[in-house]
Amino acid sequence: MRFKIYALSGAALALSVAVGFSATKPAQKGPLTSALNLPWPAGVQKKQPKFPPALSPAQELKTFHMPPGYQVQLVASEPLIKDPILAEFDGDGRLWVVEMQGYAVGQKMVNETEPVGDVVILEDTNGDGIYDKRTVFQDKLILPRALKILDHNCALIGEPPNLVKSCDTNGDLVADTKEVIKDGFGRQGNIEHAANGLYWGMDNAINISEHNYNLAFKGDGKFEVVPNLVRGQWGITQNDGGLIFRNFNTDPLFVDYIAPSYFVRNPDVTRTSGLYENLVDQEKSAVWPVRPTLGVNRGYRPEVPRPDGSAYYYQGVSWPMIYRGDALPKELYGQPVVVDAPTNLVHLLKMQDDGSGNLSAADFYSKGEFLASSDERFRPVSLTPGWDGTFYIVDMYRGVSQDEPIQTDYLKNYIMQHKLWNGIHMGRIYRVVHTGMKAPPPKPQMNEESAVQLVAHLSDPIGWWRDTAQQLLVQRNDKSAVPALQQLAASSPDFRTRVQAVWTLAGMGSLDADTVKKALEDSDPYVRNAGVRGSELYLAKGDASMLAAVMKKADDSNWLVRRQLAASLGELPPNMRLAPVVAVMKKYGNDQITVDAAVSGLKGQEADALVQLVAQSGSADAAQMLAGAAAKGRNEGQVQKMIALVTNANQSGALRLAVLHGAATGFSGQDIRPNSAVSGGRAGGVPDLFVRPRPAVKLMALSAEPVALTAMAKESDELGTAAKSVVDDLTWPGKPVPPAPKNTRTPEEEVLFKAGQGVYATNCAGCHQDQGQGAPHIAAALAGSKIATGRPDMPLRVLLNGKDGSIGEMPPLGQSLSDGQVAQVLTYVRGSFGNTAAPIHAELVKEFRLSYAYRKKPWTDAELEKPSR
Repeated sequence: MRFKIYALSGAALALSVAVGFSATKPAQKGPLTSALNLPWPAGVQKKQPKFPPALSPAQELKTFHMPPGYQVQLVASEPLIKDPILAEFDGDGRLWVVEMQGYAVGQKMVNETEPVGDVVILEDTNGDGIYDKRTVFQDKLILPRALKILDHNCALIGEPPNLVKSCDTNGDLVADTKEVIKDGFGRQGNIEHAANGLYWGMDNAINISEHNYNLAFKGDGKFEVVPNLVRGQWGITQNDGGLIFRNFNTDPLFVDYIAPSYFVRNPDVTRTSGLYENLVDQEKSAVWPVRPTLGVNRGYRPEVPRPDGSAYYYQGVSWPMIYRGDALPKELYGQPVVVDAPTNLVHLLKMQDDGSGNLSAADFYSKGEFLASSDERFRPVSLTPGWDGTFYIVDMYRGVSQDEPIQTDYLKNYIMQHKLWNGIHMGRIYRVVHTGMKAPPPKPQMNEESAVQLVAHLSDPIGWWRDTAQQLLVQRNDKSAVPALQQLAASSPDFRTRVQAVWTLAGMGSLDADTVKKALEDSDPYVRNAGVRGSELYLAKGDASMLAAVMKKADDSNWLVRRQLAASLGELPPNMRLAPVVAVMKKYGNDQITVDAAVSGLKGQEADALVQLVAQSGSADAAQMLAGAAAKGRNEGQVQKMIALVTNANQSGALRLAVLHGAATGFSGQDIRPNSAVSGGRAGGVPDLFVRPRPAVKLMALSAEPVALTAMAKESDELGTAAKSVVDDLTWPGKPVPPAPKNTRTPEEEVLFKAGQGVYATNCAGCHQDQGQGAPHIAAALAGSKIATGRPDMPLRVLLNGKDGSIGEMPPLGQSLSDGQVAQVLTYVRGSFGNTAAPIHAELVKEFRLSYAYRKKPWTDAELEKPSR
């Protein structure tokens, strides 16, 4: 990959604040602090001003309701900062802040494409807890949305459409070089659904949410782009064991038990259990605003507000952060905190482990919020772990929180009625405190410390210190630290230190076999899990001793370790892989996460594994997933082995049926498992796939007719029906081929189709998934969709005005796209995922956009059934 490197112009340097901006501090000593005596849980303050004014920070602090003992302190506000959206502390305790000053500007709420955004560095020069110095590290940014601080005063910055690395090379904290690492980092016109995060995880992957690539640090300040699966929406966090957590708009917490890299290595998997697993049951979670919250996208729906006008449930939950500090009460440690800007609150969850590695989460408080404000302009958008053992709340402070292009007409009208578009370019950052909280540790000076000093921080009780020390050690790769790290990994009394030492050694390329084997026998499952992942370097070389050591973990007491073993065995050389992977699948074939992790490592060998598994009477679910991947891979040798198995009358009927169902899923790309279940289906046990029309698929070509399978397909029983569905997806010389839908796209329409793939990946795949299969409770499937493939007006009306339905509301995403982009993405959707509907042209988009400009609410299914007028 070639990087574009250039120095900032002299004019840009002159406009930057090279020596810092000093703000006049308040006269009082120490930060302004919220009140302790406001009621909690608080009732809803129904009386609200028609035109909510922009409050001063001191006034806003009086609107905060928190549990007994908790308060927040104001540490920064306008004019020192403007429009902050996220923040991060560097190794010297300075606070870097991303300012998105171009967001929703003016009465029209336009996202400005002028370079008015900044990354600034805040400093508290006299230690009174209030930031007073501002240095513009990087100015003239267009809608910046992601930040990761690096060593040597460098940072990764997400500035759509690019991911850049900016550095200060002379020590003045002003960037003077800028290097494009990768393009395709979101799109400027899509604020809500675009790449973000840049979260350096414990496994040293730099995670990007809602995007199709991550980064890996490769030494000497260089990064490798690593393919990723699109998951999450806004924000990423991790726990003390290094598990990654994300969110979705209406669901606060998802976990990756299995890292996405394992599923990326085998694109033929038909299920990815263990990746992005929802931890919060919607029926067991609620929010408790202290003001009516009708100014939300779905505020017109009767089920959204309570009778008092407050929302029952999250309206835009984001930025999960697992608290890993030591300043606040111990009951908070390890618990997830999220923000919900539309309802003006910060919500606390309680996460639990069932003792065997399965996590779940629910509301920490049965009623009441960690922080709820009666000020409609309080917009908490992110949370920042602090070096001082607490955490910080970033408040963008504005009336409009929903991106204008995907506002419903209802919300847009609400904003205009209450003049919420006014009073912008403010912002506050608050520090969470508690009565009797101990004094913070000395301010860090890690940027100047030696490797030995950094290693010592891995034993710190505060997660921020451990994470920052690890990242600096990995970037510097000073081998003098290796002996001390090995000692910590082997004998530190704190599992948090041991697991982080293992990952630091891995990131430095210094994880030796002895350390791995010791980690495998550790008393803590997170350390054992790190040991299993660390063994992959040796497994890939066919190390028999390491294989014997990791196979002992097949009997581990914790699901986390056993599931990771299933994934890591896929790194063995192909000639050593089958037997151990099948053994794990046989033993834990009823655990979907273990099954999918195992299949991810068997690319090109799925049918071979299937034959071995069936010989050992493995589970139907494991057989179905292996068959699905084998069919999706479309290797004739593998498919023929699968056909031989299902046509063997000596095999159990249930197992043969599972294999046929898996094959149908793999060939068609359509999930046949009703409600995401693996077996079962309609009455009579026939999955829906075999009784409803399926979208056309590209036929799998065999060299000869599978006579036994075609004979089975003529039977009228359940096996025959399933076999016929597979035969329909196959072809061979001499097979009568029914007239196939032709690709009648003109060359111009083909250009639309290809461009639409990129528009889809950026704007749609996060919800509707890469193959248009949709996601339960989140987004409808587009593969085979009657709306997507129906009359052209049907998908057009949905995209331009939104759609209401049982899953929830599809926002009017087309409002953020040009006529040409709408035409592109709909042409792509209507011609992909097995769909064969006609393309849609920009002229038609323009016509419908004008025709339905008056529309004030989303369409319903019943309305869409009627032809447009």
